[in-house]
Amino acid sequence: MTGSRANVETVCVYCGSGAGKNHAFAEAARRLGESFAAAGTRLVYGGGDLGLMGIVARAVLENGGEVTGIMPAFLHNRERMLKDVSELVIVDTMHERKHQMFERSDAFVALPGGLGTLEEFVEQLTWSQLGRHRKPIVLVNIEGFWDPLLELFDKMTSHNFIRSGFELKMTVAESADEVLPVIEQALAGLETVPQADTDAMEKL
Repeated sequence: MTGSRANVETVCVYCGSGAGKNHAFAEAARRLGESFAAAGTRLVYGGGDLGLMGIVARAVLENGGEVTGIMPAFLHNRERMLKDVSELVIVDTMHERKHQMFERSDAFVALPGGLGTLEEFVEQLTWSQLGRHRKPIVLVNIEGFWDPLLELFDKMTSHNFIRSGFELKMTVAESADEVLPVIEQALAGLETVPQADTDAMEKL
């Protein structure tokens, strides 16, 4: 660790298998991949070669970084795999894919994407809310893409569906360049939490 920051070894990125209509999304995916490679942070992702998934993974690889792709066998023919990844893991089910992504990652990041991206991101938020993990979660809100989701979270809070003591533990980043610094600071902060607090969380 350098200063008050912790080294980020692996980060799971959820994002679209399409690139979307806004070129800013692809640029953010490329910048994120470049930043991972520069920092020596391994990318863990869904294994695809298309859309934002392919862009972020290729950016890591083209800049000398390492990538782990995890894909269920039934998606092998539906989603073109990126075969140049450093490590390719083929699993049987979506549940196993998500478990592997969780186990192999220090933090979770969501770029713009569709239902799969949203589902995986919200699942990590839910697990964190229930005290099942303390890994940093970052929502990358490129040009306001996730604004409707953030408004929904605010409405859930105002209606007391997200109650005091169960606040969502995430950080919203406005650009790809903010992601690793935010994660580093969050991980460094976790190291200052008393062991008693950690033990209490494990019992939830």
